[in-house]
Amino acid sequence: MKLFDEIPAERPATPLLDALDTPAALRALPSAQLQQLADELRAYLLYSVGCSGGHFGAGLGVVELTVALHQALETPHDRLVWDVGHQAYPHKILTGRREAMPRIRQYGGLAAFPSRAESEYDTFGVGHSSTSISAALGMALAARAKGEQRRTCAVIGDGALTAGMAFEALAHAGHVDANLLVVLNDNEMSISENVGGIASYLARILASKPYTAMRENSKKVLSHLPGALELARRTEEHMKGMISPATLFEEMGFNYIGPIDGHDLPLLVQTLRNMRDLDGPQFLHVKTRKGRGFRPAEADPIGYHAITKLEKSDASAAPPLKPTAPARKAPSDAMRPKPRKFCNVFGDWICDMAAADSRLIGITPAMREGSDLIRFSREYPQRYFDVAIAEQHAVTLAAGMACEGVKPVVAIYSTFLQRGYDQLIHDVAVQHLDVTFAIDRAGLVGEDGPTHHGSMDLSFLRCVPGMVVLAPADEAECRAMLSAAYHHPGPAAVRYPRGTGPGVAIPAHLEPLAIGRAETRRESGAAPGARVALLAFGSLNPAAAEVAERLDAGHLNMRSVKPLDRDAVLAAAAGHDLLVTLEENVVAGGAGSAVAELLVAEGIQAPLLQLGLPDAFVEHGKPAELLADCGLDAAGIEAAIRARLG
Repeated sequence: MKLFDEIPAERPATPLLDALDTPAALRALPSAQLQQLADELRAYLLYSVGCSGGHFGAGLGVVELTVALHQALETPHDRLVWDVGHQAYPHKILTGRREAMPRIRQYGGLAAFPSRAESEYDTFGVGHSSTSISAALGMALAARAKGEQRRTCAVIGDGALTAGMAFEALAHAGHVDANLLVVLNDNEMSISENVGGIASYLARILASKPYTAMRENSKKVLSHLPGALELARRTEEHMKGMISPATLFEEMGFNYIGPIDGHDLPLLVQTLRNMRDLDGPQFLHVKTRKGRGFRPAEADPIGYHAITKLEKSDASAAPPLKPTAPARKAPSDAMRPKPRKFCNVFGDWICDMAAADSRLIGITPAMREGSDLIRFSREYPQRYFDVAIAEQHAVTLAAGMACEGVKPVVAIYSTFLQRGYDQLIHDVAVQHLDVTFAIDRAGLVGEDGPTHHGSMDLSFLRCVPGMVVLAPADEAECRAMLSAAYHHPGPAAVRYPRGTGPGVAIPAHLEPLAIGRAETRRESGAAPGARVALLAFGSLNPAAAEVAERLDAGHLNMRSVKPLDRDAVLAAAAGHDLLVTLEENVVAGGAGSAVAELLVAEGIQAPLLQLGLPDAFVEHGKPAELLADCGLDAAGIEAAIRARLG
């Protein structure tokens, strides 16, 4: 296997890979050429992700596994289901999308994850983790019901296996005795470390047809001897258990094979060929190394989970025609604080609040880096809990803690909170427990697409009785709102976007912002735009300020989605001919709906224009591109207002 120390700046030579447009062509290759194909696939993956940015380490780790799966299975007739999709880039390259890979995750390009609309080889659309076994089981049972002969395989990582949903599917698969192959891609040594000659030899034996035939024939013979069959079963189980973590999966009804070396192509192909025709639930445990083949990623698998688009190095770039002096900053720019990421604002806040209040506990479902809890986890290790990919458990864990008088803060992405919604209602809100939700990645997150956009949290949180929902316009408000939510004696959420704020100075104190109080940022003037008041929630305030200046309109930073500032809304309705609500959330049930409901309840008939995300799943692209596409940039907002005004 070829090792790389840097990402290729130019497209590498991949003659064997270029000749393959479908997995059928891959299956026609002689076995001796499979390793060359894997090496070329890894080189092209490095190059294409360098062009586009995207998920990185997981794909490098499954290059050999992907080649072996498409070699052993008759895809797309056989169903191959990838979990999450972080590791599906090699799969996309081998299934007819090679030349489109340099634009993956870009506006109009390939999706970041498997998508049924994109390819017949993408059998199930994903984005959130731990769905593959359930989906593959459904496909296997449907094939059995229809009398179709096809194989079904789910590929799941050891991280995704931590979710309860995966174990629910495993238990059901064993119960219904479905013909399902589950491949566990174990790249963190979280289950077993015994990869090597003995384990590989055992895998060959346990998966071989002679062993399987002997196993079944022995059952028939021993079934006539009292107690012999149970003795043989226990003997086999204990022999496996000595060198592999088979017991758990065997007890769930699976025939467990492994662990085997996930970078040994001949072993992978032979084992998968043996297992594909076995009846009943099969479980193959494969050990891989995240970032395999790229030394920096092998050394730092977390840091190289995903990368941004790489620019060519100075050495490979054309020299400039003449030296250029750095641009001079305007005085106003020089005085403005450097914008900070909202997640970093939260990371500083939770450390500062923890220092001030010993009751604070931090909880996250496997989002330590993304939510910026790294410093908190190091400074307060006894008060930090990463529950792995178990969003439902994270929320109920916080509820249990709140029952005992501590103050849990749950750091979670908007899209992942959807999974813990029942627990938020039933376990937190019904009991009116003091839990703070720091909701990151609210609104359009960009290149990860519809499974990761935080498009609906305002809608599904606003309808929960007793819930406080706050949306900051800038970094300073984010810190003050987190303090306000933390001190509120009940469930409260602060939802903030991905990326940086507008560049507002952040105070060092922990003073809370008043809940339910809007801020007037601009009074309407005497121009025709005075007929308009912009009521902006959260991240759309900068665009609202720009539009208000152009139209000489009023601008309110609403701050609080629930409770709504009743007085501010009624005053705006009384003084203007048109109210415009702005939110980076779906219009249905969102902040604009809250304004409409208030006006109806007060018996006020005021013209209202509700601008927000459309009633559709927004695809992937840069946030600025997507906001413009949704009409939520300054130009789009102004155009919508002018169209309403006629």
